[in-house]
Amino acid sequence: MLETNARGILLDIEGTTSSISFVYDAMFPFVREHAETYISSHWSDEAVQAAVGLLAGDLGYDSVDAWLKDCAADSEKQECVVSGIIGLMDADVKATGLKQIQGLIWKEGFHSGELVAHLYEDVADSIRQWNMLDKDVRIYSSGSVQAQKLFFGHTVAGSLLGMLNGHYDTTTGAKQDSDSYREIANSYGLDPGEILFVSDVVGELVAAKSAGLQVVLSIRPGNKPVESGHGFAEITSFGDISCLN
Repeated sequence: MLETNARGILLDIEGTTSSISFVYDAMFPFVREHAETYISSHWSDEAVQAAVGLLAGDLGYDSVDAWLKDCAADSEKQECVVSGIIGLMDADVKATGLKQIQGLIWKEGFHSGELVAHLYEDVADSIRQWNMLDKDVRIYSSGSVQAQKLFFGHTVAGSLLGMLNGHYDTTTGAKQDSDSYREIANSYGLDPGEILFVSDVVGELVAAKSAGLQVVLSIRPGNKPVESGHGFAEITSFGDISCLN
């Protein structure tokens, strides 16, 4: 049991609120399976064209025209875009344009009901209890804010968005950079020591602790093994967190 006097609670997603396998076994494959159909159906959409522009930069091109100059017909351009999406995913690149496209495809999947976000059984009830205790609960993930809102708006426990007061992604800063947590604490309007950060990644906890936050390591089924001697308190459920006030 971890006792905390934190006024704010900052949560990671993968390995903390949801299984890592859901992202890799459901969300990413959904993009691969539906990218071609989605791009074909929404090619002229402003949001898709904006994302394609960002994708060109992700792939090292100065412009969309420079990227797609050898593709004469729209169908050929669409094939090039789909190949670019899959190539970036194969290389596990965390790129802005790719995240935008993934977010658009996931939006369609969540809204249709084909995708429903996994949560550990204790998560929804714990967040609800923290809200009743007037705790300020927010999310910090490497996934885009857009994707986070889709995720928590369509979970196995229904929408949790009304219980979350903020979302942060890597536009705030890298998750293993202590300055990111100082920026988040400033956004909370709290002293860093008044915020508890929960994550399954030791490097993130090191950075958050360096910034003055309280931290705890999330140990969940399917998480990567953690070497002993890390020095952080561990929990296996949000029910292990006891709020003192």
